[in-house]
Amino acid sequence: MPYHVFVVMPFGEKEGIDFNRVYQDLIKPALEEAGLEPFRADQETLPGDIRADMFQELLMADLVVADLSINNPNAWYELGVRHGLRARGVMQIRCSVDRLPFDVCVDRTVPYHVSQGVPDPEFLQSDRAALARSALDTLRSWHGRRISPVYRHLPSLQEPDWKSLRVRGADGFWEQHENWSRFIEIARRKRRPGDVLVLADEAPTNAFRSEGYRVAGGALRSLGQYALALEQFEKALKIDPTDLISAQQRGVVLGRLGRSERAREWLKDLLKKHSEDAETWALLGRVEKDRWVDAWRVGSKGRRQMREDAAFDEAQLGVAIDAYRQGFVVQPSHYYSGINALMLIHLFRHLTGGSEDQEELRAMEGGIRWAVTSELKTAKPQAKNYWAYATLAGLELLVGDVKAVERAHKLAVAAADDDWFALDSTLQQIQLMRDLGFRPAKVKLARKVIERAIAKLRRPADAWHPRQVILFSGHMIDAPGRDAPRFPADQEAAAVEAVRGQLDALEAGAGDLAMCGGACGGDLLFAETCLERGLRLEIRIPFDIPEFVSRSVSFAGGRWRDRFYAVTSHPNTVVYVMSRELGPPPQHTDPFERDNLWQLYSAISWGPEKVRFICLWDGGGGDGPGGTRHMYESVKNRSGRVYVIDSKQLFNLHAAAGGGKDRDG
Repeated sequence: MPYHVFVVMPFGEKEGIDFNRVYQDLIKPALEEAGLEPFRADQETLPGDIRADMFQELLMADLVVADLSINNPNAWYELGVRHGLRARGVMQIRCSVDRLPFDVCVDRTVPYHVSQGVPDPEFLQSDRAALARSALDTLRSWHGRRISPVYRHLPSLQEPDWKSLRVRGADGFWEQHENWSRFIEIARRKRRPGDVLVLADEAPTNAFRSEGYRVAGGALRSLGQYALALEQFEKALKIDPTDLISAQQRGVVLGRLGRSERAREWLKDLLKKHSEDAETWALLGRVEKDRWVDAWRVGSKGRRQMREDAAFDEAQLGVAIDAYRQGFVVQPSHYYSGINALMLIHLFRHLTGGSEDQEELRAMEGGIRWAVTSELKTAKPQAKNYWAYATLAGLELLVGDVKAVERAHKLAVAAADDDWFALDSTLQQIQLMRDLGFRPAKVKLARKVIERAIAKLRRPADAWHPRQVILFSGHMIDAPGRDAPRFPADQEAAAVEAVRGQLDALEAGAGDLAMCGGACGGDLLFAETCLERGLRLEIRIPFDIPEFVSRSVSFAGGRWRDRFYAVTSHPNTVVYVMSRELGPPPQHTDPFERDNLWQLYSAISWGPEKVRFICLWDGGGGDGPGGTRHMYESVKNRSGRVYVIDSKQLFNLHAAAGGGKDRDG
């Protein structure tokens, strides 16, 4: 989605200047040429309070462009409101040579030229270029120096959280946000990161987009797609470098990718700015603990050897303890850092025979128990609070008797609500203690309780995963009377053989997943061929089935319509309808391009290294947006495994003009 720009300026003709012409001929084209989405208050046609919409725009717009050519009270008022709400994201423009008021005269103002009250044709192109360049420069420096004089002269003043400033009466804006958030949450619950990736790109403003990338990163991280998750967190940080959660998660996934040194340095740098943040200290502790564990849990060592090696690397264990302990010190309610510090201290004593201050240990035990108990007492009745119960279980494992250990772990299982990942995380901690021979009887009992609970669940890793994901895009069968042939109906057999040959080369079979649209021609031929070979098939279409069939299948004849229904009703096929899964496309978004990206993101969510893209294509442009060229270029930016079946050569159409698929085929 493009950056959203709210334009503050006079309307109509004022003081000899036609500001409507200035907007239509200069400002709007300049911003659109820069890839931005301009909006002026008089464009809103829905009923409601215009001031509410205006305030919402001034709060949420990525950029506000203020035309200060004349002393227009409304323009000055709106500029002042923006200066009070946001520290950055303002660009001033003007055509007059009058002196600006003292309060804003030192701020950079982009000039433009008028002649006889309208944009001067002699300077129009250069003025457009200057406005576009300045707008992009302002957006790039979003988190640089403060532009607003209010925030510049009050350095301790912080911008308000945009969610806390819901403007009464701006219902359309918030309905849009709530619908977007609802589909994001649905996609997250269904564990469909491809859906989340599409929605993240569609957030209407930077504030939403940053949130979407953060959610997408979390979904991908939970699926073990750490490289893709890192990409999403970095996108969020590019928009908002102060986003602490995304910054923390960047450190987490760097560690998961085996880049422990980079993760350590990243989290240490983060702590220079957030030294009182317990979560960051705990994440650093996790990285340091993983380094310690990786040092002794390698190869096929026996437990005795692992214990000796773990004790030998006691210095690294101490570094991990210090990080967790500091997190608990700066925020005593952060029981996650507390329980991890306490567990590692007990392991340190177990391995080295060293002694810790017993008074401090008892204080930590009591602090952890109090923090967890307080959270449970204040939680909502329907809350499961697994991690609170898991912390109590871990505490009993360190200091409790057999009965307390068993009871606490059973309570944790009940709170898990069949969450395999949560239970497995607890099991990993228990197995760490087992490998080091710590409290063996109690550890064995705790392990038995958790393993029994896990055994009743379907392990996510045991779910089906494709060996490779074969994505397809290609031309539709030519409509009757098409001027320049592109996929003549009598060339169907040649296309099928070419697709079969490519699938043979990829050794495609029952362990693979195929993805495509459902249009007549290339899509359905590919789908039929894949189903013949036993592949699983996912079809994603931009409209409900009746509309899609009408637009992209039926024009080629009833035979193609029957084939569509045969493919979509096959037991190996799953059909996803975009409007149901993602909601309606945002304004100015082409549904066919959106469908292409949806297919691509869904494919790469299995891992970019698994994606193979086959396209039946003449190498040209399409009859509209969302064609094969768009898919080809989108895939090329993500994967090098692209296999082009040259349809001009295949069909002997060297003289044909045009190309690409008819919108979606």
